[in-house]
Amino acid sequence: MSEIRPTLELVNQWFSSAVPHNKWLGLRVVEILDDGVVAELPHDDKLIGNPETGFLGGGVITSMVDAACGVAVFMAMRQPRRIATLDLRIDYLKPTTPRTNVLCKATCYRFTTNVAFVRALAYHDESDPIASAAGTFAIFNDQRSTAAKVLGKS
Repeated sequence: MSEIRPTLELVNQWFSSAVPHNKWLGLRVVEILDDGVVAELPHDDKLIGNPETGFLGGGVITSMVDAACGVAVFMAMRQPRRIATLDLRIDYLKPTTPRTNVLCKATCYRFTTNVAFVRALAYHDESDPIASAAGTFAIFNDQRSTAAKVLGKS
């Protein structure tokens, strides 16, 4: 039996409705990978952290990376469960380019019974990243995730 993969449209509906902050930021998933996703943060002047330089605030990048990593965990699970970020380490390598969309490629590379492990890069050009991240997500087995119902993985 082959696994049914949710469509990009369905993932984005869930992504913005499950976490209103994602919608406010304008985040959207632009590619579904076997073990994760690529998300995009469109440029918006309201997200600028330094008006003199036009650079995005670090908190915006952190929000994007955390959200993309969470979706990567959901996409890699056979049966999505409720999750929560345990730890997210982000190394900022350079500032964003003003007025330019940011991409984030997040992959879930390992699971244990209760923890998922992720890696992510935020970038304009993947060969020259803005930030690199590694994180862990708690996996709860006490209740089914609403993502399972919405993403058709129940």
